[in-house]
Amino acid sequence: MDDSAGADADSAIVKRTTLIVRDMAASRRFYEHVLGMRVWMDTEFVLDGDGLAAGKAGDRTRLVIMRANHPKVGMIGLLQWLDPPWPAPPPPREVTYGMPVFVVETADAAALARRAEEVGARLHSGPRAWSTRGARGETRHLLGVSLFDPDGHFLECNEVTGIEEPAP
Repeated sequence: MDDSAGADADSAIVKRTTLIVRDMAASRRFYEHVLGMRVWMDTEFVLDGDGLAAGKAGDRTRLVIMRANHPKVGMIGLLQWLDPPWPAPPPPREVTYGMPVFVVETADAAALARRAEEVGARLHSGPRAWSTRGARGETRHLLGVSLFDPDGHFLECNEVTGIEEPAP
C-alpha cells in the first residue's frame, strides 16, 4: 500500500498528536474506555534536550501511543514525565488560545457520553442534536457530546444521524 495515497507530494500528513498527561493510568482509561482506542506503543525514554521544547536533557518520560481504527493517522500520544515528575496546573475548564479541539466521529454519541461519565470525565454538553453545513454544501445532522479528558483536552464527539444533499 502506498502511504502517500491521496496526499499531494508537497503536503504533510499529521499522523499523531501528543498530549502531556498528569496520570498515565487515568489518561489510558479515558482513551481506551471512552473512545475505544488501543495501545499501539508503550515505552520509556530519556530526553536529549534538543527535540522536544519541554523538560530538559536527562528527564525520564513515558510515551503511550493510542491508535484508533486507522493504522497510520489519528493516533494520540500520551506523554508523562516520570523523573523528575513535572508539576501541573489544574486542568483547564474552557478552551482558549493554544489549545487543540479534537473532533471525533463516533457511531453512538449517547453510549460515548455514558462511558465518559463512568470514568469521571467532565461533560461540557450533550448528547445534543445539531446541524452544520458540510464541505459540499450538504446539511449534516449530528448528535454531539462535548467533553474534557482527565487533563483538560477538549473533544467534540459527533454521531452523524443524517445527511441532506444540497438542491441541484
